[in-house]
Amino acid sequence: SPAWWPNGLGHPAAVGGQNDLRYAIFPETRRLVIDDRGTISTYDTGDHQIFGVAQAQSSERTLSFTSQSGLVKVTDLTKV
Repeated sequence: SPAWWPNGLGHPAAVGGQNDLRYAIFPETRRLVIDDRGTISTYDTGDHQIFGVAQAQSSERTLSFTSQSGLVKVTDLTKV
């Protein structure tokens, strides 16, 4: 599918999603982009090297990630 994330982030290392929630991870620019029902949000991943993703199947519609430091929630990241 065509790129839905903002320009200038490079090529994503991982893209995925389920239902109306999708994500793209850009380790080179330290960014995570989430599309939640058409609302695009970009986060700074800082020193996290994300290599795993888990999506809650509840009404909360949350994503969490695994990095070299353990579990990382989207709420732990800085929105840019």
